[in-house]
Amino acid sequence: MRARSVITGRRPPGRRLLAAGAALFAVLLWAIAQGPVARPAGTVVPSPAATAEGEGLRALFGSENRVIPTRGRVAALTFNAAWNEAGLDAILGELARRRVPATFFLTGDFADRHPAAVRRIAAAGHGLGNHSFSHPRFQDLDAGGRRQEVLAADRALRAAGAGHAVTPFFRFPYGETSAAHIREVNALGFADIEFTTDTNGWQGTEGGMTVDRAVDRALDALRPGAVLQMHVGASQERTEVIDAKALPRILDGFTARGYRVLDLRTLVAG
Repeated sequence: MRARSVITGRRPPGRRLLAAGAALFAVLLWAIAQGPVARPAGTVVPSPAATAEGEGLRALFGSENRVIPTRGRVAALTFNAAWNEAGLDAILGELARRRVPATFFLTGDFADRHPAAVRRIAAAGHGLGNHSFSHPRFQDLDAGGRRQEVLAADRALRAAGAGHAVTPFFRFPYGETSAAHIREVNALGFADIEFTTDTNGWQGTEGGMTVDRAVDRALDALRPGAVLQMHVGASQERTEVIDAKALPRILDGFTARGYRVLDLRTLVAG
């Protein structure tokens, strides 16, 4: 065992530095354990190419990330969009009224058809994620086809004028993931962000869904780090968007349970 200094009776400087370093490391571990801090909408996040070197993004690689690792009472709101803009006004209005951030996972095809909607989401301060270009089943494509779906969607979002709002996040169509496909997406500079639960509001009343059931599904799955998936738009010429109607009650439920809404961009922002 290393001796104490004969003159002072104290540990030599090297040992004191090691002790100080250990104490600092313990403080950092404690801070991380408290969970991410929610950031208000409007946060500017680097593009995937710029962020790929960050430890935050790399920590998300190799996983489908259905729950954010935290013990804090925070949850994330996400919306997929592939059909049309139905319900978007109500959703953006409610998020703005409560000053709550969300991440919108858009297909490239949606961005091509609705560039103004893409710009409105970005201007409102929300993040934009990649949901493939045409929403295919990835297992039906070869590696080149999967790569093209991801990169074409990224180009479409940027061409629509999303700018700084584009995030290094990808969500697989139909929530169908595999370890191999996640590795492919990671190699392109994107982390896979899936979801803890889906409200299933996208099914509409024709599919047996109601606003009450959508709210119950969201709140029953609420836990630290939960990622909620909802949808903008309606299929088959429908105009009713259950998730737009359910959103105020879902957010009321979050508040009643002591939860804050987390901006997913805090996971990769430096």
